[in-house]
Amino acid sequence: MTSKTKAVYLAVFVYSTGCSQAFASDMEKKEAEIETLTIQQQRSNLIGTALSASQGEVNASEIAIRPMLRSGEILEWVPGMVVTQHSGTGKANQYFLRGFNLDHGTDFATFIDGMPVNMRTHGHGQGYTDLNFIIPETIERIAYNKGAYYTENGDFSGAGGANLITQSQTKQGSAELTLGQNNYQRLAAVDSVDTGSGKVLWGLELNRYDGPWSDINEDLNKLNILLKYSGKVAGGDFSISGMAYDNSWNSADQIPQRAVEQGLIDELGSLDTTVGGQSSRYSINTQWQNEHLKLSFYAISYDLDLWSNFTYFLDDETQGDQFEQVDDRLIYGGEASYQFNNQLGGNTAQHKFGVQWRVDDIAEVGLYRTNERARLGAIRSDAVDEQSIGLYWQSQIQFSDRLRTQVGLRYDTFNFDVNSLIDTNFYGIDISDNRGKKDDDITSLKASLIYTLNDEWESYASIGQGFHSNDARGTIAQVDPLDGTNIAPVDPLVASLGYEIGLRGHISEQLNTSVALWVLKLDSELLFVGDAGNTEASRESQRQGLELTAYYRISPYLTADLEYAYTDAKFTDEAMEGNHIPGAINNVLQAGLSALFDNGLFGSLRLRYFGERPLIEDATVKSDPTKVANLRVGYTMDDLTFKVDILNIFDSNDHDIDYYYSSRLANEPSGNEIDDIHYHVLEPRTVRVSMSLAF
Repeated sequence: MTSKTKAVYLAVFVYSTGCSQAFASDMEKKEAEIETLTIQQQRSNLIGTALSASQGEVNASEIAIRPMLRSGEILEWVPGMVVTQHSGTGKANQYFLRGFNLDHGTDFATFIDGMPVNMRTHGHGQGYTDLNFIIPETIERIAYNKGAYYTENGDFSGAGGANLITQSQTKQGSAELTLGQNNYQRLAAVDSVDTGSGKVLWGLELNRYDGPWSDINEDLNKLNILLKYSGKVAGGDFSISGMAYDNSWNSADQIPQRAVEQGLIDELGSLDTTVGGQSSRYSINTQWQNEHLKLSFYAISYDLDLWSNFTYFLDDETQGDQFEQVDDRLIYGGEASYQFNNQLGGNTAQHKFGVQWRVDDIAEVGLYRTNERARLGAIRSDAVDEQSIGLYWQSQIQFSDRLRTQVGLRYDTFNFDVNSLIDTNFYGIDISDNRGKKDDDITSLKASLIYTLNDEWESYASIGQGFHSNDARGTIAQVDPLDGTNIAPVDPLVASLGYEIGLRGHISEQLNTSVALWVLKLDSELLFVGDAGNTEASRESQRQGLELTAYYRISPYLTADLEYAYTDAKFTDEAMEGNHIPGAINNVLQAGLSALFDNGLFGSLRLRYFGERPLIEDATVKSDPTKVANLRVGYTMDDLTFKVDILNIFDSNDHDIDYYYSSRLANEPSGNEIDDIHYHVLEPRTVRVSMSLAF
């Protein structure tokens, strides 16, 4: 069944269900509960509503003014988050937060209007989070929370989560055309119309890009469509949205340092020019809510074919080590919650009960050996049925004008069913027994104590248990598809424990600041083994750190912001190889200066810095720090807006990502493997010019 055929069946199925509804997570606060400031570039005042100092919101005007190289960088609005890329523009980004190399999303739960983005048991990695289907112009706000203290957050939320909330209507329509170096072309349009019974919002994005690479034309071709209806139904607020995403691209993957030093390629070169990918995502999301009840249902059709080659000629000296990762699935699920208030001992209490469910019906999650994208044989190919149900309760009690608490209890149960689609693989190994069922459950407790010092300052103490699920294929006893040995199953669900103290200030509508000291303990890290197509459990770990944010309104026209995060991340056992966590960043700094003048001029200058990080457990090999600066300047005249983005202003050749592992080049001795740093350089300085029309 093709992806487009599946999309038709998906739409018919969803519409035939009749009524559905709206789930707004804890991250999605009711507008009545949040004082949203109108000051340009000043984040929302959450004193009186937040559960921790690590919680925040970003509005559309803030998102609009920041220059971005890729759409996935929208998550860099989460303080301390670093978003990079080690492959093609069409692939999910690389995320770093609180000492995690989140790879492509693990341990950070991401949602769009309450609909999950993270992919379980994914072909490229557990928790895979691809944000290429997001049209930034359609986002109304981003509600984020870091830590494991939020009852409505379940799988993948140990480090936190974010909900990207789309608009229901626009103040006015707009269409923007952007042109840039390396054949960058982007057309984005968004508008809403009044239907009498409600509002219909539509958004469109077309994007082409060849990239700056010396021997690869990225040939990015991306299409995004959003259609959303919002109105009143049965006395409540109802919305139904459809999203469509289709993309194809060629990749410039990470390269070995020695290949550049030997002059085989330059820093923008590649050793395999036939890697890349194609992906699509079609979804329907319905939401309904009234004063007490919230309901939601979503259905997603998703597929990915991804070709990569990270070790070149290490395994196969003739045809090379290229492989294809495949993911083809339907996801459906939803949520129902009920909220009410009562009096407990003379104190006002707000209670919420909810149930969340999700089914991943994976037709195939597979790994193939390939040469120039032609399949040579399957290493592993499985059909997986993964289901989960989460029940939660939370209660917030207002003991006085200054003191409130929130406690929560969450119970999650998972069922895994794995079936190998092949009996004998590319290496001649019998993997027909890679079949099995597994179930597991976990209970999580969460609590926060909030004390309001005065109208401008609030303090927090929070503690919470979280978890992440492991790849379903790793939860059953299995035969290693590379060497035929037996592999013991890993724990399906891995617990975490986090706690923090923090302080938030909002002073004279001029300074918005927060500081948090936090600790997070994990029962085991996740390690994705790409060549085997599964996830293995690693060692116990502990992370602790300090985060500081400050957003300051210098004048009615000028604001400055500063975000700093320090993290110490270590394995807690004393293994001989060392206790440093590869890829864990110690220092992250982002700073910016934004201006919006009455005469129509506006601009934003941003600096991002993330420090060196260990690449192996004993920290004898480290990456260098990375610095990049971006600039946007623009002018609005009546209904026309002109913008110029200069990305990587100083043409830095620092690295987006660094790894340390073994590989073999074509000119190296047979049977030889060399440990080396493999890196992906920042894209060189590029200029993009935009013109938009409001209508």
